Amino acid sequence: MHIAVTGNIGAGKTTLTKMLAKHYGWEAQFEDVDHNPYLNDFYHDMAKWAFNLQIYFLGSRFKQIKEIRESGKNVIQDRTIYEDANIFAENLNDMGLLNERDFNNYKSVFSLMKSFLSAPDLLIYLKADISKLVEQIAKRGREYEAGISIEYLSKLNHKYEKWIQGYQEGKLLIIDVNNLDFVENPENFGIILESIDANLNGLF
Repeated sequence: MHIAVTGNIGAGKTTLTKMLAKHYGWEAQFEDVDHNPYLNDFYHDMAKWAFNLQIYFLGSRFKQIKEIRESGKNVIQDRTIYEDANIFAENLNDMGLLNERDFNNYKSVFSLMKSFLSAPDLLIYLKADISKLVEQIAKRGREYEAGISIEYLSKLNHKYEKWIQGYQEGKLLIIDVNNLDFVENPENFGIILESIDANLNGLF
């Protein structure tokens, strides 16, 4: 069983992934942020490092999915390979930070990788407004995220909504986290678990 948690920067993906892995006793797979050699440079000069960053994420995510499928284990994954292409790379292209030549090169690599992949058994989308995202980002205090603009987050949110509306790769669960505090409030976490269990019962 492969579950993936998706959502904008600050939506709570990593935290929920950890909590779900602990609850179900499943293995957690996280986004390679701490070891990403381009992330800090990217936030200081997006145009210069956009292609490098996206290719690194793409390769890292492809390797991760391959390991998930080969392991035969129940896994909960923080973010998906689909977001790399449909959200982040596309948004960088729209903003003029990833030129057409590099973007087309990236898309061709992604299309090739996608042909070898199967979608998660369940995709959980954490839906959050900009105010919620800003609050969460500020709370965790990552230095490289300090320069993220409201405009950038807004563009990403628009991309996420568009992608989720057209998502047909597999089963989808949308959770509105704007008024949920699943970390501090056990009842809120319980609401999420009930929704997930209802979907999982149809997958086994």
